[in-house]
Amino acid sequence: MIFITAKFSVLPAHADAWPEISKDFTSATNAEEGCLFFEWSRSIEEPCTYVLIEAFRDDESGAAHVQSAHFREACEKLPGYLSATPDIVNVKVEGWSKLGELAVS
Repeated sequence: MIFITAKFSVLPAHADAWPEISKDFTSATNAEEGCLFFEWSRSIEEPCTYVLIEAFRDDESGAAHVQSAHFREACEKLPGYLSATPDIVNVKVEGWSKLGELAVS
């Protein structure tokens, strides 16, 4: 699985609207065959920061994503709402593990 986390610094004037601004891109990505998840969270400490966690089944799925029309459209549209270039971590992992320290019985 390709696991990606990215931090988006959204301009303050657009921070509350970011879920709507990114909605079409998010929906289209989640509909991709190889997308395992594509989810946004808003920072509690920095309300203009959104964190994206996404995962794709394999290299081919990741390649299909970055070659899609909705990805290209997002690359053109979304930077106009950002105050900085997003930071990203992109790794291959086996999948989710359980957080044993917080095990629920």
